[in-house]
Amino acid sequence: MSNAVSKDAARRLARAQLPDGLRPETLAVRTALAPSQHGENSEALFLTSAYVQPDAETSAQRFAASEDFTYSRTSNPTVRSLEMRLAAMEGTEAAIATSTGMSAILLLCMGLLKAGDHVICSRSVFGSTINLFAKEFGKFGVETSFVSQTDLQDWQSAVRPNTCIFFAETPTNPLTEICDIRALADIAHACGALLVVDNTYSTPALQQPAKLGADLIMHSATKYMDGQGRVMAGALCGPNHLIKDIFAPVLRTVGMTLAPFNAWVVLKGLETLSLRMRAQSEQALAVARWLEARPEVARVYCPSLPSHPQHELAMRQQSGQGGAVLSFELRAATPEAARAAAFHLIDSTRVLSIATNLGDTKSIITHPATTSHGRLSEAQRQAAGISQGLIRLAVGLEHVDDITDDLLRGLSTLTAL
Repeated sequence: MSNAVSKDAARRLARAQLPDGLRPETLAVRTALAPSQHGENSEALFLTSAYVQPDAETSAQRFAASEDFTYSRTSNPTVRSLEMRLAAMEGTEAAIATSTGMSAILLLCMGLLKAGDHVICSRSVFGSTINLFAKEFGKFGVETSFVSQTDLQDWQSAVRPNTCIFFAETPTNPLTEICDIRALADIAHACGALLVVDNTYSTPALQQPAKLGADLIMHSATKYMDGQGRVMAGALCGPNHLIKDIFAPVLRTVGMTLAPFNAWVVLKGLETLSLRMRAQSEQALAVARWLEARPEVARVYCPSLPSHPQHELAMRQQSGQGGAVLSFELRAATPEAARAAAFHLIDSTRVLSIATNLGDTKSIITHPATTSHGRLSEAQRQAAGISQGLIRLAVGLEHVDDITDDLLRGLSTLTAL
């Protein structure tokens, strides 16, 4: 009987070893740990905080080896499957999952930075990312220079002898600015720094920064990787010597661990990621074209549009897709009027969700100046290009005509203000 069991386990393990050369869509469905003795086709959800050891000697060996399952703050089979899948999709050696996207950046900083180090960061990134670098890590003697997302010379000029990290988000939230990943990687590596790319907006379904020279890829898996707004999750993807030797010990100590249930939900979301990203990107382009034709709209920010200043770069880096997030600026004479117009349009919607998340199958509309970037100073918002008349729209999977009809409710009545 035991021989039969061992043979079955060997067959299951062999089946789990996928052949080389599989496409990202296949990796998003198939990469995971081998199934259990029950042969489940869908990855199992392991809701356990601890793992029973057969004897004290084995327990000692497993606690000394970080790869073994001992306690779920440090490792869990469901979380491990997610990490394997993310690494496969991003084309990196390894990945480490965290409780949120921001905790992934926190893990990055705790693993790589110390007092006296210097970071160069795009000034157009998510507001909480700016606060984490500028405020929280500033308390511990880490300095951060914020530069133009698109001006390579600005990045080069900011380099210091103690520069350790270049941090970029591409496309950015919410103005969808694109950075040249390969060019930034060259500048970073020339001064001995690492390039970290926040790939939340594009996901590996559209963009694989590691292939363009990025050293680490960060994700808020809360967004498109889940895809239905159900759970929070984050991740870092990169080489083994950083993920396993640097970040894993910090995570074990600090505990920004991803819950197994959340990992399982994201695993299921990844199986449809490519389909959703293509469909939602196409929807976003249709909405962006419609908005560009509206007289009430001063400007539309969407990488899929030829009018976008980095359109050609975006098409090269993002598999010919612009992504599913766009922003648009309303015409107004003053900041006060712009804010009133933006609030009126948002409040007039009946289909779109008024929320600060993105990446959902449901379209989400938000006012960045008072939500995602609301905790920044006015000077920081202006430097990032976040005006009171700016509206961000994360386009979902509703019929595109229903989305534009919902926007029209507010646009067509702006003159009544």
